[in-house]
Amino acid sequence: MDNNIKNMPNFRPNKAPARKTVREIIYHVVGIVISLAFILPILYMLATSTKSEAIYAEGVGTIKMFLPDFANIGVAFDNYKNVLIDYDIWKYALNSFIYAAVVIVLNILINGLAGYAMAKLTFPGKKLLSFLIIFLIVVPVETSIIPLYSIVKVMLGLKKQMSVIGVILPAAISIFNIFLFMQFFQNIPKEYEEAARMDGANTLGVFFKVIMPLSKPILATVAVFCFIGVWNDYLWPSMILPAANDGSWPLTPIQTALIAITSTPNITTGQVMASLVITSIPIFVIYVAAQKYIVQGFGTSGLKM
Repeated sequence: MDNNIKNMPNFRPNKAPARKTVREIIYHVVGIVISLAFILPILYMLATSTKSEAIYAEGVGTIKMFLPDFANIGVAFDNYKNVLIDYDIWKYALNSFIYAAVVIVLNILINGLAGYAMAKLTFPGKKLLSFLIIFLIVVPVETSIIPLYSIVKVMLGLKKQMSVIGVILPAAISIFNIFLFMQFFQNIPKEYEEAARMDGANTLGVFFKVIMPLSKPILATVAVFCFIGVWNDYLWPSMILPAANDGSWPLTPIQTALIAITSTPNITTGQVMASLVITSIPIFVIYVAAQKYIVQGFGTSGLKM
């Protein structure tokens, strides 16, 4: 029967499965190559943080660059110990954690209230404000950094320890976060608000007792973005914060300190990589822990990942 079908003049073999197999092979090969492009630098960083300078030099240009030095694993503890204690990187990390915590709280309160007003309230000039929000999202931050510096340093006169306020206040307001809150709040049914108002709640009561408990995904998303922004911020804190005097607690965050530490003349490559590992771990942990909420936050905000 099969031979008779193949001998028919109009018979054409089905090549679809073969083409599908080729596409799948290409898809997986490309995926592996792209994954390696991201994974290999991380493996290199982790492996180098376990090595002395001599062992590191021996493996340059070979596959050993991406393999830890298991034979002398105690060196890894020395690298991390030197970075944490001798260079006091833990102090700068603590500064970043404190700055991030304050910025997250202020972002949720200020930008959340602004987003709620734009999404649920009616007032004159609302359309103009909506246009300005979308317009300001595409404006680079670098265009406003000099005027912002003039305001903080000249007009407000923030000096010494008070310059910490100059680090926190500009980061407390984010146009992009206002947009995220606005998009998310628009998808919350009005029936929840109407029920709360029938129970006697005012506008702030509706926001804190009804809207906020329903907004866990976007709250987690904004919190993660704020933490990453504060943790990775280098330019603005280096401009606004004073250098630490001998014996005083430094005010600079971890990225500013990281540049100074990696520029130290006698620091080894292993210590540099150990400091990079330490600064990368909090971002990795927080993003993994909140990944589910980030996806939900973007999905319910009408945005595509």
